Amino acid sequence: MKSSVKVNKSNKKLSILWLIIVAFIAVSLLLFCQFYFGDSINSKSTFYPNTFINGVDVSGLTKAEASNVIQENFISNKDNINITLKSKDKTWNITGEDLSYIGNFNPTLDEVMQYGHEGNIFEKKKLSNKIKKEGLNVNIPIEDVYGGFNDKIETIIGELETAPKPSKIEFNPNSENMFNILPPQNGLIVNKDELKKMLSSALNEKNFDIEIPIVEVLPQEDLQSLQNKIAIRSSFSTDYSKSTSDRKYNIKMALSKFNGMIIEPGQEVSFNSITGARTKDNGYKTAKIIIGGKYVDGVGGGVCQASTTLYNALILADVDILQVNHHTLPASYVPLSFDAMVSEGYADLVFKNTLETPIFIKTICDDKTATVQIYGQPLEEGVTLKARAELVKIIPHGGDDIIKDVKNEYGDKVLYKGEYYRLKFPQEGYESKGYIQKIKNGEIIEEKEIRHDKYLPQNGIIVEGNYTLEEGMTLPANNVKYIPPQKVTEENEKNAKMRWNMN
Repeated sequence: MKSSVKVNKSNKKLSILWLIIVAFIAVSLLLFCQFYFGDSINSKSTFYPNTFINGVDVSGLTKAEASNVIQENFISNKDNINITLKSKDKTWNITGEDLSYIGNFNPTLDEVMQYGHEGNIFEKKKLSNKIKKEGLNVNIPIEDVYGGFNDKIETIIGELETAPKPSKIEFNPNSENMFNILPPQNGLIVNKDELKKMLSSALNEKNFDIEIPIVEVLPQEDLQSLQNKIAIRSSFSTDYSKSTSDRKYNIKMALSKFNGMIIEPGQEVSFNSITGARTKDNGYKTAKIIIGGKYVDGVGGGVCQASTTLYNALILADVDILQVNHHTLPASYVPLSFDAMVSEGYADLVFKNTLETPIFIKTICDDKTATVQIYGQPLEEGVTLKARAELVKIIPHGGDDIIKDVKNEYGDKVLYKGEYYRLKFPQEGYESKGYIQKIKNGEIIEEKEIRHDKYLPQNGIIVEGNYTLEEGMTLPANNVKYIPPQKVTEENEKNAKMRWNMN
């Protein structure tokens, strides 16, 4: 029995000892965590000594106390705000009347409170000593205090900032040096972040004169790169030496509208819009034009030769053509499928600069030829473009039509039946295609079809008199020979190719 009692007493002592050890460990861990990891920030945490927010001393204050003091300061100072922003010879004013109080500064207070209250005791001690020695000065962003500031600042920035302007090409097509390089202009950009810091400091220091911080921005393009982007891309001429003086005048006048034109990247150009209405009031003269398969007098005759000359220069410069039309009759000054008929209201020549750089147009007109030259970014080294026309087939004419002069319109030519006057010869029609060839170092590396046209045939017209020949009268000899419907032969096609400069 005595032995059993001793054992029980021994076990009790051991249990008590273990309880004491566990309790000691638990308390030690709690104290260690509090010691090492620090306390959490709560509503009773205070700012360290020597802490200032927007110039207000918040040392030893809780967040709520600091918020009240700062709010009172901002509200009382609002009416005294009269900020002058300067940049060179310009000034802008912002007054308290322009602003509204919003007081959204809790995020800043939270940030300042966390500084020095997080981490272990060693870190906190190090930060608190640093703050006591050097001080902690924090400014609340001005847009979080007063509403309307951002709008005012953005308006001022909009008036002040300028985009950089790269080197510019000045085009004088009639001078010896056609291209001059104008120097670039630096842009002006406001350093917004720095400006906002200066404004926040100004509220604290009551220094309301601020020089707006400006950063100059250089354009990316330089003079040399621009000079390397100018070369003649194409030149095309048509002959008008046999035209009347008025027709020549109209061609020269229409092309003069394009002389010196600069077409920017992405820009579309309409021939009719540039040349204007073909009227006498606009300076155009009367000359032959094609209407309904006939040559008749019309104001602006010859303008189609101007548009055709421009069109061919454009396609040889690899400029994108958005709209082009052919005549009812082939134009004598270019191969088939390379004419460009224009007429107000229903036929235009429209093109677009799809290059990354401008293109430049120069026109030259003497008394014999009209020439258009296109300048711009050089074509690929060793590359030229060439036009090729292809005669698909001849569309035969239907021969002559004989009409009676019932209205006596041609009484000075014919009067009696059996008396004939040729008003018009029949003309064959054509189906044709136009191609552009890309030639590199003398070899064709690409060919693409750009046109497929039909020029419809025209019947001849013979006028016969309408009166019956009286008894005893004899008709004079008649040299007008009736032409029957055409039959197409190999010789016809050969002659047609030669006539229209087909390859």
